Amino acid sequence: MERELETTGFIDRREAERNTLADILLRYQQEVTPQKKSAVIESTKIKVLLKDAALTQIKISALNSSIVAAWRDRRLKQVSGATVNREIDVLSAAINHARREWGIHIENPVPLVRRPEKAKARDRRFTDEEMAYLLAALTGGERLADGTFSKGARNPWLQPLVELAVETAMRRGELLSLRWECVNLARQTAFLPDTKNGDSRMVPLSRKAVAILQELQTLAGVDDVLEGSVFPTTAMALRKGFKRALERAQQQYKEDCRAVGKRPVRSFLEDVHFHDTRHEAASRLSEKLSNVLELSAVTGHKDLRMLKRYYHPRAEDLAKKLG
Repeated sequence: MERELETTGFIDRREAERNTLADILLRYQQEVTPQKKSAVIESTKIKVLLKDAALTQIKISALNSSIVAAWRDRRLKQVSGATVNREIDVLSAAINHARREWGIHIENPVPLVRRPEKAKARDRRFTDEEMAYLLAALTGGERLADGTFSKGARNPWLQPLVELAVETAMRRGELLSLRWECVNLARQTAFLPDTKNGDSRMVPLSRKAVAILQELQTLAGVDDVLEGSVFPTTAMALRKGFKRALERAQQQYKEDCRAVGKRPVRSFLEDVHFHDTRHEAASRLSEKLSNVLELSAVTGHKDLRMLKRYYHPRAEDLAKKLG
């Protein structure tokens, strides 16, 4: 904008006055989003933004920080601050792209808007009983004569996927993109060529992780070298299947408690998300690995500060190491 003002003496704002924010978001969704690794997730966020007419039907030339702030406050009544921050990131990226690539002259008001405070890192861990009920609920349910399913997951990949997540600390996207060509059971490794932080990573596999993958080979009906996706399912199927499994596990737990006259724990499998399997895995791995560098090599964390919470060495133990 500054360069155009210097060379021509005025700024052409016709495109900004012609297009609404919805126009910008839709074009961004169609032209830019598909090129990203997180295309499905970003597209979903754009769909959410588009539902708010008070925000998106505004002409882009009239968009200001107070309008964005009002939308932020509406969203905070519905979702967490972390979710709002991620949606703000998408909104700002779309506006900046329109300015740089499409010649739509507008100042981006998003940086002027106060963001919701970041929540503390989740530290939800599973009890042994919670994990047992969850895995039981994830076992495949048999199809009955009437076409319905018995108790259990209809997706046979969910249980081994969750088990491998807890054993390796791999992210959901890493598990869903894992290919047999990148798995070497003899060397106990799984290669991730493209991770969330942009780097490749070689994940060491425990004997239990190897056993899970060997069972998957049996499930696939092939004993020799496999090709293609290890988990041929989708993020949406995983999200829905995991949620249903949690509900089944909670219901079964309550039924079992009633049967023996035991008061159920109210927090049993409450506030659980799939990503909590990564925290659970990192917590377990920290008990086996001696330092944060080894743990980061397994989990793929670039910022070691995120892993410090898993290590609480006692002063007397450190003194013994110092001699």
